[in-house]
Amino acid sequence: MLELPVLRFGTPYESLEKTQVKNFETGEVLAEVHQANAGVLRMDMRKAHNARAALRKIDPATLVKMCGEAGEYYLNGTLEVGTGTQTQDDFCALQSASTGLPVEMCRANMHKAAFVLKEMDNILDALTRGLPLDVLAKGYGVEDRGVTVSYQANSPVLGCVLPSNSPGVHTLWLPVIPMQIGLVLKPGSTEPWTPYRMQAAFLKAGIPAEAIGLYPGPHEVGGAITELAGRSMIFGSQKTVEQYAGNPGVQVHGSGFSKILIGEDKIDDWESYLDLMETSVYANSGRSCINCSSIYAPRHGAEIADALARRLAKHEPKAMADPDAGLSAFTTEGVAEAVSGMIDDELKTPGAEEVTAKYRTGERLVQKGSHDFLKPTVIHCDSPEHPLANTEYMFPFVSVVDCPQKDMLKKIGYTLVGTALTDDADFKDQLLDATHIDRLNIGPVPTVALNWLQPHEGNIVEFLYRARAFQTEAPVPVAKQLETA
Repeated sequence: MLELPVLRFGTPYESLEKTQVKNFETGEVLAEVHQANAGVLRMDMRKAHNARAALRKIDPATLVKMCGEAGEYYLNGTLEVGTGTQTQDDFCALQSASTGLPVEMCRANMHKAAFVLKEMDNILDALTRGLPLDVLAKGYGVEDRGVTVSYQANSPVLGCVLPSNSPGVHTLWLPVIPMQIGLVLKPGSTEPWTPYRMQAAFLKAGIPAEAIGLYPGPHEVGGAITELAGRSMIFGSQKTVEQYAGNPGVQVHGSGFSKILIGEDKIDDWESYLDLMETSVYANSGRSCINCSSIYAPRHGAEIADALARRLAKHEPKAMADPDAGLSAFTTEGVAEAVSGMIDDELKTPGAEEVTAKYRTGERLVQKGSHDFLKPTVIHCDSPEHPLANTEYMFPFVSVVDCPQKDMLKKIGYTLVGTALTDDADFKDQLLDATHIDRLNIGPVPTVALNWLQPHEGNIVEFLYRARAFQTEAPVPVAKQLETA
């Protein structure tokens, strides 16, 4: 049986405490994961500067090249992971068996991570706005316009409290290594596979082992990471987001509440956007924060909801190994049933109707004994005030909301990705000024379409480095003033 040790900045550590990662369908133990605790992490964080020091011995261009090699190893290599070896097929089978993601969805997320690693030079060039990485490495440099600039690392390491439900988000921390910042990762309890395989791929590509620490463990480990790391990244619910609100050292990735807004000038042509809507709602089984959870329309809301419901209702649960499987399983007992119950309770409030109910076969909740599924659900709300108008769940769920264009930006609330279908110049200006929309698409771009040359929920470079004033000599006019003073 596979065992995954704690990796204390590269040094394997076997603890007395271990947890088991099981196959959600059969109960088979897939791996035993050794557990760190907050005390171990506190001890190791005293040496966190060594992780950055190890990376600073390698120039950024070489680190970028190593990332590309790591991407190939991660995707196609047979790697030593814990006490065993692992191929791409092994990885996908393990990840699917513990998380409920269909195998092909696991494979797609692998390709996504490998792409980011292989395109690291272009991605960093975009995120730094063309700033040479040597400037970050040295701490200062002179831009082409002749101005001296300086950047200082906010922390020797980035701490990450990783999730178990959406492997695609691991792409967010991959650019850290070529910026010569170390990593302290707490793997998700049912998805340790990505950080462990990624660490193995980095090591095979030549990244120093002491640059990356893996600390699986209970919640206290995650709390210690956010407390001790100068910069940390955490994934969680809206409650988690609120807990760290206003903390500049913690970047929180929570619910996205991503939306499609259809302008007055495009609404009568709504049928031509149905493919875009379906993709935005259904891709990645609706689990991502960038999946569309609400569609705002000034009219034709009921027609849009009906047409979308017809399309989404055809998607049925399939076996995880089925190449056409598009719905993820809920592997924690009672969660799917609770979510379905919450939706039914909210539907009792007048002003909303579940449109998929008349098109799907059977009930929304499908219970299989060892796991559950929730079938795609489309709600039509006659007002943005309804509780289901701005709600997000971890399956293909969307509300189509009747709302005049002039009220949309007042009513949508926080929006991670907003796709606006409009050519209205005034509406575009309002959208550009809307600070509660993080990532803005103007035009027929699905909410799930990521451009890796654009920042996602904040720029990781700006999070890890701060610009500061820096001079190597006094400006001439000042020097002369000092001479005559």
